[in-house]
Amino acid sequence: MKFRPVLAATLLALWAQPMVLQAETTATTPAETLDIETLDSGAYLAARVAGADNDYREAAHWFTRALLADPDNLWLMDGAIAAHLGAGNFDAATAIAQRLKAKGAKSQSAEMLAIADLVKRENFDVLRALPPADKTGALLLDGLVQAWAELGAGKMSDAQAAFDSLTKTEGLQVFGLFHKALALASAGDFEGAEEILSGEAGAAITSMRRGTLAHIQILSQLERNPDALALLDTAFLGDTDPALTALRARLTAGEPLPFDVVRNATDGFAEVFFTLALALNGEADDAFTLQYTRIATALRPDHAEAQLLTGALLENQKQFDLASEAYAKVPPTDAGFFAAEIGRARALNGADKLEESLGVLNALLRTDPTLLPVQLALGDTLRGAERWPEASAAYDAAVALIPQPPTANFWSVYYSRAITLERQKLWERAEADFRQALVLAPDQPQVLNYLGYSFLERGENFVEALDMIERAVKQRPDSGYIIDSLAWGYFLAGRYAEAVEPMERASVLEPVDPVVTDHLGDVYWAVGRKREANFQWRRALSFEPEEELAIRIRRKLEIGLDAVLDAEGARSLADVAADHANDK
Repeated sequence: MKFRPVLAATLLALWAQPMVLQAETTATTPAETLDIETLDSGAYLAARVAGADNDYREAAHWFTRALLADPDNLWLMDGAIAAHLGAGNFDAATAIAQRLKAKGAKSQSAEMLAIADLVKRENFDVLRALPPADKTGALLLDGLVQAWAELGAGKMSDAQAAFDSLTKTEGLQVFGLFHKALALASAGDFEGAEEILSGEAGAAITSMRRGTLAHIQILSQLERNPDALALLDTAFLGDTDPALTALRARLTAGEPLPFDVVRNATDGFAEVFFTLALALNGEADDAFTLQYTRIATALRPDHAEAQLLTGALLENQKQFDLASEAYAKVPPTDAGFFAAEIGRARALNGADKLEESLGVLNALLRTDPTLLPVQLALGDTLRGAERWPEASAAYDAAVALIPQPPTANFWSVYYSRAITLERQKLWERAEADFRQALVLAPDQPQVLNYLGYSFLERGENFVEALDMIERAVKQRPDSGYIIDSLAWGYFLAGRYAEAVEPMERASVLEPVDPVVTDHLGDVYWAVGRKREANFQWRRALSFEPEEELAIRIRRKLEIGLDAVLDAEGARSLADVAADHANDK
């Protein structure tokens, strides 16, 4: 049974309450709950704007200020809870959650924080006896909380019964089994844990990265390092993560790995929130998922993978400073440190701190220049900054570190280096890298499109170029840029009538792109629709194209495409059509 594909939709469907405030008696809306006479309208509006932008730190400030004027407002409390939790202010969020609950109101965020607060204080007896009114209403979360609370209170038999109850619920079997295995391992029953994770006890569990690492540790504790190595090599084939390399070395040396994925009940609760965050990631709103990772890291600050996911979620929301702070919480001694530093560099770059970003990556490479993921991150960062020669050098170092023969997942390294070479007009080397990328991934649409379009622009290999782009379109039929390449290929091949439909489709998919719009104008001109061509060229100018393109578009508007081509010494549209009449 797969861990995430089977369960993400089920998990969302089983959530009994959305992340909105619910009073015990009547439903409330912001308009109904705000007291206009006491409202600090400036703070309220600023809080709403910051909240809509996922600017958690600003939202927390303004919600808190708004609450000073209207301290009993339930809606403001709920907003403040979400903002403080998103910003990583666990204690502040918890304090407001307690005030909200004391007023008889209920929100899932408040209930989760109340549970997490009891866990931090190790009040497991209170947790296991929680009445339904103090639970979240989410079947899966409440079930896992009950099971780990029993274990924390020393009731192992009751804990196993609670886990088993989850395994009997449709859609939740794998969650119950996975957490039961972790609970058994935390209590030293590695045989029982391995029986579950191997599938011998029933349904096989194909978990995500952390579950596989837990299984590897359990096998090592059972003095089965060869089996642990085999699992590592199967699960992470071709993965060049330094942490996995170090793990492989320890297993090969016969070293017993400690089981530290879940050491106790508190760790188990942290794993509950992290597990749910993993399942929700990409399926729910990032702001919703972030609440789970924030609680996981509050319960276990050394949970590197939860910190990494927190950083990634914040990056997705363009909260780069908060993301950088999350990545920085992974210490150098942790196996996830290199991944965290790469994430921190990426977040710094997102915050327009390019030199700081490069400094982080170069500092890592000074400690070990053989770190392939870091060399790739350096190349990607320099490529994004259009520092082509430096980016090429970084990719050169990365290519030298690729295990031979290279596997399919390394296609992007050659593709990325090819782009930097093409931008430096080193075409022969660029073409060789593009073709190597296609050897590794023959149907990769990005490579097919880039290489095919480059051939078209160079006036080379028209038949092969169009074949490549047509294959790319089959892979990505909704990509406006790839469809534009196809239409432009038809245009350059003199197949003007064939170019109309795909170019119009590309324009619909990329409605404000100046290059696509300019291309549409050229196609219209070539088929005699000159008034429409002039209209599209004017539209292209309104989208602020680069100056070189803007100058050429203005010239076309003044004298027409035919005259511009003649002035440039290019073949006429009619001559091009005649040249390529037999290329179909």
